[in-house]
Amino acid sequence: MSGYQGFAYVYDELTDDISYQKRAAYFDGIIQSVTHQRGILLDLACGTGSLSEEFAKLGYDVIGADCSEDMLAVAMEKRVESGLDIIYLCQSMQNLDLYGTVDAAVCALDSLNHITELDELQKAVDKVSLFLHPDGVFVFDVNTVYKHQQVLGNQNFVYDYDDVYLVWKNTLLPQNTIQIDLDLFEKEGDRYFRTSESFQERAYTQQELEQVLKKAGLKIEAIYHEDSLQPPMETSQRLIYVTTKENQK
Repeated sequence: MSGYQGFAYVYDELTDDISYQKRAAYFDGIIQSVTHQRGILLDLACGTGSLSEEFAKLGYDVIGADCSEDMLAVAMEKRVESGLDIIYLCQSMQNLDLYGTVDAAVCALDSLNHITELDELQKAVDKVSLFLHPDGVFVFDVNTVYKHQQVLGNQNFVYDYDDVYLVWKNTLLPQNTIQIDLDLFEKEGDRYFRTSESFQERAYTQQELEQVLKKAGLKIEAIYHEDSLQPPMETSQRLIYVTTKENQK
């Protein structure tokens, strides 16, 4: 994944259908059920910081990490406007390096799917486990194999906004991987400027994720269907994993 250089400043407009307040409240409920506190929270692959802002409003001490300088530049603009005390770090998931442990970690909006090699996914999850407090919780969501094969694969999408026009083309590749090619046309005055971006996402099977988590010393406490507390279904497009350290008491 290249870092969304051309899309950082329109990312929020293209994801305006997401209620970050509701998502933060949902994750907060899960975290509270395990840790019973709002301590230090890592927002892994935080993007433009929308979710980080909501966690900070809930009372967490938030650390946001992302590999895109452009995304973080937008996040820091939001921090200036809100006045919230959020620490942002420009780090990839695989090279996470914190000053100490965190009480909770969240990785949302299929960010882990952007890691397309199993050994690289292992590195990222190992890093989270390393910096997770023994009594902490790691919650993440992933797009499912069903979604990649039946919903996203070999499909084209068009998004037409007042000043942004996006053409999204998917190509289904082996190993439940999707090649995503984006063409963004952004209006400035009476002209449109084109920016192109290409990256891949991989959907991992439950067995693959279980092996990665176990190797990282993380225990699966629950798996939920799409932002609910319901069990997974065959047609689930997104799954929520709730994990803790294996030695948690």
